[in-house]
Amino acid sequence: MFEIEIKEYENLLMAYRQKVTERMAVSDLKEYNEILFSAHSCAIEGNSFSVNDTRELKEKGLGVIPQGKTLFEAFEMLDHFKAYEFLFNQPETPLTEELLKETHRILTEHTLTYRYPDAQPGEYTQTDMCAGDTIFGEHEQLIARIPQLLSSTQRALEENKIHPMIIAARFHGFYEYLHPFRDGNGRIGRLFSNFILHKAGHPIVIITQESKSEYINALRFIRTERTDEHLISFFFQTAIKRMKQEMDEKKKQSLAFSFLF
Repeated sequence: MFEIEIKEYENLLMAYRQKVTERMAVSDLKEYNEILFSAHSCAIEGNSFSVNDTRELKEKGLGVIPQGKTLFEAFEMLDHFKAYEFLFNQPETPLTEELLKETHRILTEHTLTYRYPDAQPGEYTQTDMCAGDTIFGEHEQLIARIPQLLSSTQRALEENKIHPMIIAARFHGFYEYLHPFRDGNGRIGRLFSNFILHKAGHPIVIITQESKSEYINALRFIRTERTDEHLISFFFQTAIKRMKQEMDEKKKQSLAFSFLF
């Protein structure tokens, strides 16, 4: 299954590495990905910072908050930067509950208690959860499955028998189904899915605000139809679309241009 998607992805990946990522400084590529991913991942959850706003915040910090943006949104984005850097600076670290909880603590350090005064950053929910049109299962039972999800995902990465994109998408689907924290589950799920890809040496998948509806529908199929095929396909197509767009942009920007007056 997914042989066609894997073939298209791998063929494109080779060209993408040669034409884009391998020609960039590692530090520049890291910051580019961090800003782009943070902006879109937080936007999916309602943050109004644009990519340009996010870049300015990354460069200048709280010294300059874009007009019309809230301090809450700025702290949410700054904490996302910290969580991203915490994870992506240690690709050899295995997937564990300790890593998950510490990432969540960093991600929600300045925002969680503002929304939920009884919740603690880095600690699982102590109440059953609901979000959007979804009522999740009993939180004790769902949380109890987290260790198995992390260990089985780590084992799949080490065995290297399943394509990393499939592992990342499946982890994301299962994790969102379990929904173990009071807030921040979507951002944590996308962070860890991309951390999985990073560990395997693959580019990260950036789910944009524009594709939110398709993304949510793919997640919904896991709950309603008990299948993650739609989410896996969505991950592949999102990755393929990004690589194509960036290679096209690189090609256009490299075309000869006359600066003569």
